[in-house]
Formats: sequence, C-alpha cells, structure tokens
Amino acid sequence: MPRRRTLSDEQLLAMVLALIQAEGPDAATFAAVAKASGLSGSTLVQRFATKAAMLRAALLYAWDRLDAETARLAESIPKTSEGAVALLVALSKDYGDNAAAYGEGLLLLREDFRDPVLRARGAAWGQALTAAIAGCFASAQAPETIARLMLAQWQGSLTWWGFSADGPVAAYVEAELRRFLAAVKA
Repeated sequence: MPRRRTLSDEQLLAMVLALIQAEGPDAATFAAVAKASGLSGSTLVQRFATKAAMLRAALLYAWDRLDAETARLAESIPKTSEGAVALLVALSKDYGDNAAAYGEGLLLLREDFRDPVLRARGAAWGQALTAAIAGCFASAQAPETIARLMLAQWQGSLTWWGFSADGPVAAYVEAELRRFLAAVKA
C-alpha cells in the first residue's frame, strides 16, 4: 500500500482509537498505527514524540467525542426522570451487546486513571453528566444527590450486565434504572 502523504489529526486519532478499542492500549505502537494509517513511523514520531503522547491524544479525542455526544443528548431529552433514563440508555448503546467488548473498554478506563490529564477529563465529564441528570430532577429535594446515585446505578448495571450479558445492554440498563427510580420514589 502506498504511503499517505497527509491525514488530518481527527482521521489519525480515530484510527488510533479504533486500534486501541479493538486490540487494547498496548497494541497502539508506532508500527501498528503506521500500518493501519499508511503513514510512516517517523511521521508519527514527529506528530506525537512518544507512544504515551499518542495514546493520550487518542483518548482525549475520545473524551471530546463523548463530551459532544453527552451535550447533544442532554439538550434533546425531556427534563424528567424518563429523560434521565433515555440519556443514560443512549450513552450505553456505544458499548454494543458484546460483554467482551465492554470489558475491553475498561482497559481504556485504566489508562484514564493512570494519566492525570485524562483523569481530569473524566472528572469534568462526570460533573457535566451529573448536572444533566440533576436537571431532570430539578423539582426533587436533592437533585444532585439523585443524579449521583443514578449514575452509580448506571455504572453498576453496566458491570453486572457485563458478567451476565443478559440480553441487549440498552434493555438491561433501562430495566435497572427503572428499578432504581421505583426504589427512590418509595
């Protein structure tokens, strides 16, 4: 395959992210990315300097995409408990219905925890998501507390789904969030 002369940062980061998602963070070497992208290894070194910098750039790109999708969903949902469920179910669909693929995604979380810049992005996303969910419970007594508890239930339901792979992830998450809301109303 002839070498590409140019590739936008977004195109390249999408390729790096796809490689990471398919094979794990350790697979994102300059050689593997060069092969996938058609760029030379030296071009990649010029762009990123180190493998760690390339991994960080790809994961920051992933955070940018998640931030944008979260904002889009938050603007489009009704500000009700049903809207909160819809937002979290929509965010869950990216995991697909493959528990092993969800597990691979947890390797990305490991990288986010290791890197202070990525950890800060995760914390900022958590604050934005908490605010979006809290907005769905504005008339409740403690909307932010309900939002944080609902987010914990959401993440827990994803983990339990990963163990059981009991049906589609969206259906499992929706059922668990409805169970949570029923308990909160009790």
